[in-house]
Amino acid sequence: MLPQVAIVGRPNVGKSSILNWIAGKLVSVVDPTAGVTRDRVTYLAEHDDPTAPPVHRNDPQPVRYFELVDTGGMGIEDADDLTADVERQITLAIEAADLILFVVDATQGPLPLDQLVAERLRTAGKPVLMVVNKADSPKLDIEAAGFLSLGAFDQVVTSVKGSRGRRELLDAIVERLPPAEPRDEGLASDPVLKLACVGRRNVGKSTFLNALAGFERMIVSEVAGTTRDSVDVRFERDGQVLVAIDTPGVRRKKSLADDVEFYGLVRAQKSVRRADVVLMFFDATQTISKVDRQLVQFIEENAKPLVFVVNKWDLGLSEGMTTERWADYLGEMTFPTLRHVPVAFLTARETEEQKARNVDKVVALARSVYRGSLVRVSTGKLNRVVQEAYDANPPRYVANRRGKILYASQVAVGPPTLVFKVNDAKLFDPAWKRYLVAQLRERLPFEETPLKIYYRGRDKDE
Repeated sequence: MLPQVAIVGRPNVGKSSILNWIAGKLVSVVDPTAGVTRDRVTYLAEHDDPTAPPVHRNDPQPVRYFELVDTGGMGIEDADDLTADVERQITLAIEAADLILFVVDATQGPLPLDQLVAERLRTAGKPVLMVVNKADSPKLDIEAAGFLSLGAFDQVVTSVKGSRGRRELLDAIVERLPPAEPRDEGLASDPVLKLACVGRRNVGKSTFLNALAGFERMIVSEVAGTTRDSVDVRFERDGQVLVAIDTPGVRRKKSLADDVEFYGLVRAQKSVRRADVVLMFFDATQTISKVDRQLVQFIEENAKPLVFVVNKWDLGLSEGMTTERWADYLGEMTFPTLRHVPVAFLTARETEEQKARNVDKVVALARSVYRGSLVRVSTGKLNRVVQEAYDANPPRYVANRRGKILYASQVAVGPPTLVFKVNDAKLFDPAWKRYLVAQLRERLPFEETPLKIYYRGRDKDE
């Protein structure tokens, strides 16, 4: 997985300016009004990596890729009453970060709000690099020492306006990232598999976990919303340790009845981010709802390997439904961008008349999808497939210009992350990109896994 670097700090210290500076273009909105940045803004950054071998003859300088994440200002009271949402986005960025850039303002010195940010970061348990920004003159470099009162953080002095310290900042970031993943073709390491069971209320997630663990670990009831918290169940299957995460059922935000259910939704989203594979549960007797669509969208945005699980299949069969019709309903009619997601049909509830069915098959399918997310293909094989797909159906001309792929490389697994170096990213339309993804899935071992793909032009557009 690509390492993530979160940019945090109080409002108006230059967080968005730093992201744009590193990107070399406008990615995040820069405005003197506090609170302009609310959601997390992400950019695929790259920098020299002296520890990495060259990945292609046309790319002699090894690089390290990482995701740079801009966040809203900590402690801001949002004018549109979105303070809680801004704070949640900051928390998500910190939780996911491999490195935190703590940005402060050299022209103002340490302020009480900087102290509050520092206290929060000290308890985050993540590496922190302090960026003393707005040092537009070398005379301000001495002000960096004053920020040591906030904590013993390593420091880099920068000025976006004066273009000072950019390379030093990137060097410091790369030095502090986790070790790069091996580039050998094949499977990456195979740690404990974490499964998140998510879906609407009362679709049978806890019943499935009870059948999986072999005993009644969860409270199972016909009362919707019995599970109030995310609960981990650790068990062993065929010699492999697995952790299954049961999550509260999700409802639309507007219909959340109380704080308990609201925080249940937050915990469900957190469980998705923790998971290696997400099992998205549907009720065979009910149609897909807006809640289902929103949750699937969240899973897709987080690029998580996914299995659609249609539970209560014995009841669905009694209504004349078939597996083919349900699979088509999911893949073709409802989630067309997720046709690669496998579908499992399950009867998790045990009665005196019947045992739970297909529980082991769901676990086996999850393992298969997980292994697919860890696959790495060689640069040579990837480029052959991309070139053959390009030759068979090149992109259309745009203003007498045609997009060209100079070369491709896989820069991470979990999920497989591909970077295409191109002449101009704007020359590749969405339809052609979908065509290329279909070719990659057909000809490489990425049939059932999400793919993250970046088109990087000479101007670094994506």
